[in-house]
Amino acid sequence: MACDLWLVPLVDVLCHSPDNPFAEEIAAYDAVLTASGLPTVPVYAYMPGLSGDVAPIAGFDYEALHFLRRAYLLQMCGLPVEPVGELGGDYEQLLEMFEATAQQSHLVWHYDHAGAYVPVDFPVPLASDELLEGGGPLGSSYGLLRELEYVAPSIGIDPANPPAAPVPPERPTSLEEPAVPAPLDGGPFARERHVWLGLHAAATRSLAQGSMIILS
Repeated sequence: MACDLWLVPLVDVLCHSPDNPFAEEIAAYDAVLTASGLPTVPVYAYMPGLSGDVAPIAGFDYEALHFLRRAYLLQMCGLPVEPVGELGGDYEQLLEMFEATAQQSHLVWHYDHAGAYVPVDFPVPLASDELLEGGGPLGSSYGLLRELEYVAPSIGIDPANPPAAPVPPERPTSLEEPAVPAPLDGGPFARERHVWLGLHAAATRSLAQGSMIILS
């Protein structure tokens, strides 16, 4: 199944508009951030070159996302990060055995098809009953970037000098259609690297431009 990553510029022309399609979500995020003693979702003044347009930044397959999550959990738990041909029981066992570790990870504890990352720094994902019934835990773009940099060497990426990010999808993809396959780069972690590069592009742009990342 295909997963799209979108950047939502947190600018006043969008966020303060009565037609803002993300108004309910942002209100829910503000509530959980405030309850944790954190600042609300930042909203920036419009500046030339930055609009309220929502745009895709990356696309990949949900299964490939879980391959990257598996690599991160293995690394966090001090286990060898070895490639596998398909996801099996070992990944499910990892999630069960190291549930507490998984729920502290911005990369791992996040709904596949919904939810967001916001450019606010907090150590672990935030959740409330309202969020868990809808889009899932709220992640931090800062936390996501830190975790991507942590897992990068184990899948053959230099986080200080990563390869160029893949080209964003030309159009929105539906949940049921197959994702564009990861390019075969000759390495054993091609799928993990493809997802890593897309998430890394989204996280760095989120922080540089003041945007929210959403999955669809």
